Amino acid sequence: MNFEFTEDQDVLRTEVRKFLVNEAPLTLARATMEDGGERAKAVWGRLAGLGVTTLMLPPSCGGHGLGALELCVVAEEVGRQLAPVPLASTLYLAAQALLLGASQAQQERWLPRIARGDAATWAAPLDGQWRAEALPVFESGVLRGGAPLVPDGMAAAFAVVLARDTRSEGLVLVLAELGARVRRTPRATLDPARPFASFEFDGVEAEPLDACADPLALVSAVRERAAILLAFEQLGGADAALDMAAGYARERRTFGRAIGSYQGIKHKLADIYTRNQMARSHCYYGAWALASGAPELPLAAAGARVSASEAFGFAAQENIQTHGGMGYTWEIDCHLFYRRARQLAVMLGNVHEWRERLVKGLEAELEAQPPA
Repeated sequence: MNFEFTEDQDVLRTEVRKFLVNEAPLTLARATMEDGGERAKAVWGRLAGLGVTTLMLPPSCGGHGLGALELCVVAEEVGRQLAPVPLASTLYLAAQALLLGASQAQQERWLPRIARGDAATWAAPLDGQWRAEALPVFESGVLRGGAPLVPDGMAAAFAVVLARDTRSEGLVLVLAELGARVRRTPRATLDPARPFASFEFDGVEAEPLDACADPLALVSAVRERAAILLAFEQLGGADAALDMAAGYARERRTFGRAIGSYQGIKHKLADIYTRNQMARSHCYYGAWALASGAPELPLAAAGARVSASEAFGFAAQENIQTHGGMGYTWEIDCHLFYRRARQLAVMLGNVHEWRERLVKGLEAELEAQPPA
């Protein structure tokens, strides 16, 4: 297998990185935390103008016919800059649900809106755990009830919602416009630069995903795809935290020497680098499985999720330690990486759940092998 990105994909990476460095520096994430980030909306619009929102969408829906690998490239760069844009909710979750569970006619009604820059979101339990009585109710084409934790809920124009269907007495995934009959409430989180909201639906018109035979299977498939894409964001953040720590270690001097020349700091940076490279190998394997539709996708998703969560968390923590007492202050940007690492680590369910999925997948593979 060749896990290298192509020359065209590397060009995409370069252009997206240039754009984000100029338009979404770390000061934008800080501003979003402090004032709600009106500038972030403009950045999302300009990203749509670059064609980022068309990735993975079919040409009939305004897409460019590109695949998962290009979106992985963009995800890594967005993670590197901690960009406060609704990429995950729109392209990792809502768009994937439409690609997997909607007919072509339904896709052609909804996906062009994403291609043009409308934000979308996923109003279903992100951790995959649900209780029927806690879900909104779908009856006679209308949604009622609440969704307590919705990513980018304040910015989204429409949502894919997991609800109880009173007619079938089962579950159903529906598409809903987020208009005046949806009450949105911001939710406080550890990382306000990646905001969440709660929804209360009061007679909102909605339509079921018309090619979805098993809503829970689709929820699981969307979470696996999102796990790989989110792992690339975590990988980008981990690399940026390493760069920040290494840059400070080269500049900060004690006793006439740069602190990076001391063995204790060298070992910290080497440990971050090693974990990041281990996570990179898992992410690349996940990208291959996602792009090729390989049967290894569930196992690859779990591996990417676990390794990237651990790498980003470790890098963010060691970045603070490298900065010493200054690393704990509001003025230094270390806490931005730490906040993002902690929040992304639980966004799709905690790492323990994904580790358990990984172990069970490996055990199943071993049991399927013929005896020696």
